[in-house]
Amino acid sequence: MIGRITQQMTTQTLLANINQSLTQLDNTQEELSTGKKINQPSDNPYGTGLALQLNNQLANLTSYSNNVTDGTGWTTAGNAALTDITNSVQRIRELTVQAANGTQTQSDMSADADEVNQLIDQIKQDANTQYNGQYIFSGSATTTAPYQSGSNDAYAGNTGQVTRTIGPNTSLAVNANLSSVLGTGQTVAGQPAGDGQLLNTLRNIADDMQSGNSNALSATDLKQLDANMGSLNGLTANLGATTDRLQMAASRIQTLQASDTQSLSDTQDADMAQTEVNYSTEQAALTAALQAGAHIVQQSLMNFLSG
Repeated sequence: MIGRITQQMTTQTLLANINQSLTQLDNTQEELSTGKKINQPSDNPYGTGLALQLNNQLANLTSYSNNVTDGTGWTTAGNAALTDITNSVQRIRELTVQAANGTQTQSDMSADADEVNQLIDQIKQDANTQYNGQYIFSGSATTTAPYQSGSNDAYAGNTGQVTRTIGPNTSLAVNANLSSVLGTGQTVAGQPAGDGQLLNTLRNIADDMQSGNSNALSATDLKQLDANMGSLNGLTANLGATTDRLQMAASRIQTLQASDTQSLSDTQDADMAQTEVNYSTEQAALTAALQAGAHIVQQSLMNFLSG
């Protein structure tokens, strides 16, 4: 038996189809206004989960990138300071070679000693280099100046490391232990005694120049200075290697950021050209449905009562 299709049934079916078209049109309009094809989890539960994961990865990468940038600032400042220190030490070596020849007058050697002392002050000033308000050669005691001006060469920092996290479970020390090269100066002022490190050697050189002891300059001081310069060059090379590693980390992070950003865009961003086409099509379909419904459904009071 075939049931009778009433006017009310036709009207309800028509209204349901129009509401469905309106809902689809609203969804498409929201995509156009936000530029996203996922505006609530129900739009695409799997895509929503993937987008959350990608956003979390991008946040971590941004944190690593900031750490790499900060670490690069530390090593750049450190490399510049070590270059200046190396230049000062090389100048002192030139003066030491001249004084060790035994051809200079005492007045010349005294003048050389004065220049050496000035260069020592410059070296200690470079050792007090700061980055972003922190002393880069004080170990983890970054608020403490490692060396004081004047004849006191005691090291005031510590041997702690300053590290930056540049990847998952990956930390890198961005500071250099300059105190292992400079040392703490002479144990007894004016005597060739101490830890044998650079400041100790430079103080000995200045004293020997002042006293005219060319034998000590040639037999002991110059040899020790070359050994100290070797340690300084090694420290500079290590810091340079750290800079290279930071640059590689920055490149890797940029690649991962680009990849994750593209994946996130593919997951949640709407194809605006296609969405505009869909919107125009759906809008035209809704207009046609409304016009057709106006002709199909022409209710009278008797139609309604007999439905």
